[in-house]
This record gives sequence, C-alpha cells and structure tokens, in this order.
Amino acid sequence: MKQFLLILLASFFFGTASAQDTRKTTNSRKEQKRQRIATMMRMEEEGVIVYKKHFAVGPKLTTDGYGLFVEKGMSRSVKRAMLYQLEISERKHQKEEKQANPSGQSAPLIYGKVNYFYPVKLGVQLQFLLGNKSNKNGVSITANVGGGLIAGLLRPYEVEVDKNGEQVFVRYDSPDSLLFASGPYYGGPTFGRGWNHLKVTPGIYLKPALRFDYGRFNETITALEVGLTGEFYAKKIHQMLYNKQRQFFFGAYVSLVFGRRK
Repeated sequence: MKQFLLILLASFFFGTASAQDTRKTTNSRKEQKRQRIATMMRMEEEGVIVYKKHFAVGPKLTTDGYGLFVEKGMSRSVKRAMLYQLEISERKHQKEEKQANPSGQSAPLIYGKVNYFYPVKLGVQLQFLLGNKSNKNGVSITANVGGGLIAGLLRPYEVEVDKNGEQVFVRYDSPDSLLFASGPYYGGPTFGRGWNHLKVTPGIYLKPALRFDYGRFNETITALEVGLTGEFYAKKIHQMLYNKQRQFFFGAYVSLVFGRRK
C-alpha cells in the first residue's frame, strides 16, 4: 500500500512539473510571437519595409527601345532579397527612320531595316537595402545586381514591293532579296507579318540598377528604377542593311515599378 502511494505521489509530482514546463514553453512562444508582431508594427510606423515576398510589373524605357517586365521577389532578411524577373523589349537601330507612304494605303516604311529585334530575358537579381524609409513619406533605396539568359527573337522585316506588276511582300533573305534592296517600295509590314519566319539567337546579360521606392504604404510598391544593361549574343544581330552588325549591346534604362508585398 505504501509503495502504491509513493508511486502515485511521484506520478503526480512529475506530471505537475511537466505541465508547468509545457505552460512555460507555450507562454514563451506566445511572448516571442507578440514581440515579433510588436516589432513589425513599430517598423511599419517608422517606415521600415518588412515582407516575405512581393510581385511587381512595370514599363521600361531604354536608350534604344522600350519594354515590359514582371518580377517576383523573395525576402531573405530586412536588408536582402532575391528577385526573379521576366522581361520582353524591342531594340531599335539608331539609323532607323520611318517614312510614310504617300498613297496612305499601306504601313510606313523603314528603309534598310532587316529584322525587328525582341530580347526576351529571364534572370535573377540580388537586392541590397542601402537606405530604408525614415517614415511613411520617405524613400527606400536598394541596389539590384544580377543577370541571366536571353532569347533574342528576330522577326523579318517584310517590305511591300512590285514584282511583275503585282504588289508582294519580300524579306532580305528570301529568293526575291534583290527586290528588297532595289525597290521600288510601297510600304512596310503590319504587326502580323514575319512571325512565321521567326529566328532565335541566344545570349546572356548583366544588369546593375538602383531602385527608389517612394510608395506611402509598405504593402504596395511604387518605385522608379534606373540602371545599365550589357548583353552578349551567340552571333551578330542583323538589324539594318549596310550597317555594322553587333554582337554586344550596352545601354541604360529607366522603369516604373508597381506591385504588392506580403
């Protein structure tokens, strides 16, 4: 009987101690969670941006064209994030000059243009926080550095010319290339022409940038980004007749960034 009472008392003692430890652990976790929430609320009031991920889109204006991009960001800490980006743009040659058709019955012509050039980029950037907001009306500044792969899409520029008294569209590398070079011309292509002869030239790129986020609310992104791009392709890109073909492209850009954080 005494042994049974001793066992019962011991079980009660250890059970009570275990319950107290469990309650302490639970209370400790709740307190840590409350402290994290309080810290995030304080940072929000001070303008400090805290998030786990974000999604953004925006237009882009380059020194030789324009484009659009989409971006997904994953936070590593308050000061670092990884940005995954997809971008499509159009590069124009500096010698391009659009000429209107006097008859007005066809699209304008760019004399000597051989290909439309659309770089499609898939890449990653590492984002570093340089300066956080001092308040909700402040500006957050980040440096983004990275690069990735390019699929350079070349869409033939088809020109409307006269062939044996009939108006037809020809391209530079077609059997009727002499007509392309000599004319006479009636006009350029519409947007729907040339896609069936699309060619792809692969490449790589590097893109450093600075981003200025002036959005008033931390859960939204309203930013201006300025940066540089360097692109290298597997072979030279033919854009214009009688002009030097380039394999390396270097330029600057400015873009607007709109998105949301979570």
